[in-house]
Amino acid sequence: MSRKNAATAQRAKRSREADVILGPVRKQRDVIRDVMLSAGQCGTWLTLDELAKLTQYPPASISAQLRHLRKPCYGGFAVVKRCRSVNKAMRAEGFGALWEYSVEPAQRVRGRRRVHGGGNGEPRRCSSWNW
Repeated sequence: MSRKNAATAQRAKRSREADVILGPVRKQRDVIRDVMLSAGQCGTWLTLDELAKLTQYPPASISAQLRHLRKPCYGGFAVVKRCRSVNKAMRAEGFGALWEYSVEPAQRVRGRRRVHGGGNGEPRRCSSWNW
C-alpha cells in the first residue's frame, strides 16, 4: 500500500470513529432546513441576521443554502421572502429593506414534469458536493 493510500485509509478510519463517538456531522443545509421548518410550524419568519445568531453561520452562506433548498434534489421547498415592516426610526437612519424568510414543504403538482437542460441536451442535475 502506498503512503497516499495509507494516509487516506487512516483518515477514513478516524472519521468513522468520530461518527461513532460524536454522531454524524450535520450539513449546514440540514441545520438551516430544520431551523426554518421549526420556525414555520410556529408561524415565525426569520431574517438572515436572526438565522445567523441561531446557527452561528454567516448570513451570505445562509442565503446560499436557502437557494439550495428550492432545488428538487434538496427537497424542493418553497422558500418565501417578504419585506419586514420597519419603524420610522430605522427608516430615518437610512436602513434599507429588511427581508425575512419562511420555508414551507413544496406542494407536489401532478402532471407533466419540466426538466431544464444543462445546455448539451442532458438534464441539469444537482451537484453532489459534500458541504
